[in-house]
Amino acid sequence: MKNRNKLLALLLVIALCMGAAPALAGGVLNVQFDVEIASMDPQIATDGTSFEAQSAVIEGLYILDAAGSPIPAIAESTSVSEDGLTYTFTLRDTVWSNGAPVTANDFVFAWRRLVDPAVASEYSFIAGIAGIHNADKIAAGEEPLEALGAVAIDDHTLEVVLDIPVPYFINLLTFPSFLPLSEEFYLSCGDRFATSPETINCNGAFIVTEYEPAANTIVLAKNPDYYDAEKVALDGIRYQVIKDSQQAMLSYQAGDLDVVTLAGEQVDLFKDDPEFQNIMAGYLWYVSANEQTAGLENANIRNAMARAFDKQAVADNILKDGSIPADFAVPKLLATGPDGLDYRATAATYLATDKELALEYWNTGLAELGVSSLSYSLVVEDTESAINVAQFLKAQWEDTLPGLTITIEQMPKKNRLDVMREGEFELGLTRWGPDYADPTTYLENWTTGHTNNTMRWSNLEYDEIIASATKGELTLDPVARWEALKAAEAMVMADAAIYPVYQKGDAVMIKSNVSGIEFHSVGTNRVYKNAVKE
Repeated sequence: MKNRNKLLALLLVIALCMGAAPALAGGVLNVQFDVEIASMDPQIATDGTSFEAQSAVIEGLYILDAAGSPIPAIAESTSVSEDGLTYTFTLRDTVWSNGAPVTANDFVFAWRRLVDPAVASEYSFIAGIAGIHNADKIAAGEEPLEALGAVAIDDHTLEVVLDIPVPYFINLLTFPSFLPLSEEFYLSCGDRFATSPETINCNGAFIVTEYEPAANTIVLAKNPDYYDAEKVALDGIRYQVIKDSQQAMLSYQAGDLDVVTLAGEQVDLFKDDPEFQNIMAGYLWYVSANEQTAGLENANIRNAMARAFDKQAVADNILKDGSIPADFAVPKLLATGPDGLDYRATAATYLATDKELALEYWNTGLAELGVSSLSYSLVVEDTESAINVAQFLKAQWEDTLPGLTITIEQMPKKNRLDVMREGEFELGLTRWGPDYADPTTYLENWTTGHTNNTMRWSNLEYDEIIASATKGELTLDPVARWEALKAAEAMVMADAAIYPVYQKGDAVMIKSNVSGIEFHSVGTNRVYKNAVKE
């Protein structure tokens, strides 16, 4: 029976790769991406598009259910010590797509790779956020990989030791950085790992059948050896990168797409369609100002630029997708505090649009700098919505702040991320999506030296608050911790370390014969395991 299933899967792969129309009918879901997949390597990827594709083909110890709560996946059972520091996971019998069993060592190897200084994963910090013993010390080169608090007791038993109790530890395990990786498979791939179907080992609901880096299409087929295969209704998924919303909608209307994201005028045209859905996402879009750039080290200049554009107009007139103005650094609907309320319900708002006040800050800043004008370039990814927002920001800044000139530089998202991480930019329109349901998933990013602190902002008092809230005394006092995090957010905003623009809403069209797609504001944004195409 197993050989027969593999034969059926192979025939489906061949049909998908040939692109035959009859093979793509029925149970294959056609989904639009508006940016390319940056990486299929779980320990290297940093973007939501990559996370979505990875999570479709690889599963970790836990996954999210439809309500966004963690449920066991590869972990068949879990026990926790009384002090909350030792987790013991018993793994279910599962196999990789190359036929090898998924073992506890696959998690140990992947997590060691995550914190390995030689790998230099930009998400190495998340192992420290999870509290895994020695994670931060290993990432800093102070301890060997073998000192990580993750040990394979046997093939089916993984023991994880934490430095401190972390209340959202299980939730973090749903995040793609903690996905497993077979050491033997990884070594056999060499530097080709995660660059083709043959070099991507899958244990999830689907397997990769067609993929190459920077390509506009990635094709998945149902995994016949997946432990929960009987609950997977789709025969496969075809992701297509289409950046222009008009072109994407034409493909949707032609029946070539089942799921499409709208932007701008397309939203107005189709918002009354029965297949239209508006979903609030967790992404915060903001401008990062590189403080190593002349003039941007001045807090008055930053405060001026952060207040000089109409955020409501961005949401209502440019995006039109349910996005809302962001007068904050921590989004709505992210986390619930010890009072049972959403974080934003009791936190202040900051940097609201105020063009008169912006001009006052601007004139003060120019006087402090001893100049009458400033010119900056703004890097932006080459998607329709990002370009439209960037053009609006340029017009607003130049109109509100006399003497300011902005040049827009468009590039693919991967390139934008690269130049911003290297500090080779002046202004950057960027975004961050939450990895876990706590304000520190944002606030941690702006600590001194953090890989996502692209603006090179530094405040030692702020660093101390975040350190205490994640690993210090504040972790023992939830109420005091919550108030301290609000104070930390106020510091970021008072200094205009970032210029918040909007919290993303998603305007999507989903064919009426498609159901069961799960949308999440934290971690992996879209999950298709339980989707059905009738």
